[in-house]
Amino acid sequence: MALRLGDPAPNFTATTTEGEIDFYGWKGDSWAILFSHPADFTPVCTTELGYLAKIKPEFDKRNTKILAVSVDSVEDHNNWVGDIAETQGTAVNYPIIADQDRAVAEAYDMIHPGEGDTSTVRSVFVIGPDNAIKLQLTYPKRTGRNFDEILRVVDSLQVTAKSGLSTPAQWQKGEKVIVPPAVSTADAREKYADVDEQKPYLRYVTEPG
Repeated sequence: MALRLGDPAPNFTATTTEGEIDFYGWKGDSWAILFSHPADFTPVCTTELGYLAKIKPEFDKRNTKILAVSVDSVEDHNNWVGDIAETQGTAVNYPIIADQDRAVAEAYDMIHPGEGDTSTVRSVFVIGPDNAIKLQLTYPKRTGRNFDEILRVVDSLQVTAKSGLSTPAQWQKGEKVIVPPAVSTADAREKYADVDEQKPYLRYVTEPG
């Protein structure tokens, strides 16, 4: 059965470059990014894992852990990370799952026959502190991901989870957010000091601190 937003993220145990993990135990009450890449020693994947390593401190600030997965072996992962450090200028600073039996890939539906039936596509799952799936994205193998956008989405998910507000198109952290239609303008004005009503259904307020 396909996973949907709000579903519990499947738990699993796996061998990684940082040892054996139980996903829920490793994650704890943090947010998490679980993402798959098609194969080690490939060009697009090398740039992706390198860039994500560079911006990992931003995810750390947001209490968000990162976990990569492919069907390659731990030995291959460990040999490949040297190439990533050499070519991308940064060491991989998060674990990579060796999913040789495809248990994780199958649990998260990461192998798509139309993109080849032996390796994972470029899947991304954002998983909340409650272990529910908050976002899922799927990219084809030839298209590298924009991890700055995934960081932006984490910001949005965290703001909306905390405040019950919504974020508009192109929103960036610190910009104004939207009052949802279920909240009346009168109630919004009681709660927020700076309601900007452009239409009865389109009200902006400053992001709560």
